Amino acid sequence: MPPPRMTSAGRRRAAVLGAFALAAGAAAAGAIARRAAPAVGRPASGEPTPDRAVPASTGPDGRPERFTILPDDYGVPYAGTAGDGRRFFLGGDLFVPGASSYVGLFLWHADGTFDEALVEEVRGPAAVRQAVEERLASLGAYVIEPIVVAPFTEEIDGVTFGWKVDRYDDGAWFITIEPGDFIAYNAPWDGLEYDS
Repeated sequence: MPPPRMTSAGRRRAAVLGAFALAAGAAAAGAIARRAAPAVGRPASGEPTPDRAVPASTGPDGRPERFTILPDDYGVPYAGTAGDGRRFFLGGDLFVPGASSYVGLFLWHADGTFDEALVEEVRGPAAVRQAVEERLASLGAYVIEPIVVAPFTEEIDGVTFGWKVDRYDDGAWFITIEPGDFIAYNAPWDGLEYDS
């Protein structure tokens, strides 16, 4: 079932001017580091991370083929480039309603094509924090920054994980995180806003 469409009043908007100011300042430093997390910084080479991703894009029928995940302090705290050059999204609040909770690390190749999903079932806030810290440590010298990646889904132990592409009843496309369906991106796929 598609998530309900929200009005602009119900939609979380990124602070566009603040994000651009951060991006401009961070470009000179080589990274956007919004929060104190272990190992946030430049890749192991010490060089700024080049933009290797292609722009957000759609197919001929409007289906999203690439979308931007823009890190923020709300629903997307961990997205960026791992020490090995892969793109990543780390979610500590993935869940199957009434059942299990998961920490999921989704990885894409540097060009934004899907690579792998690493998930761990967790029970309780302490286990979530520990799993998130372990997954962050596994990334090496990572950089928190916007990424442009392809949506994907992968079934693991009977649960669908990833960024699922679907349509509203009116035909408009959207992308939701799975499991949990608590983040939904809509066109223009630029990461500046999402429904939650």
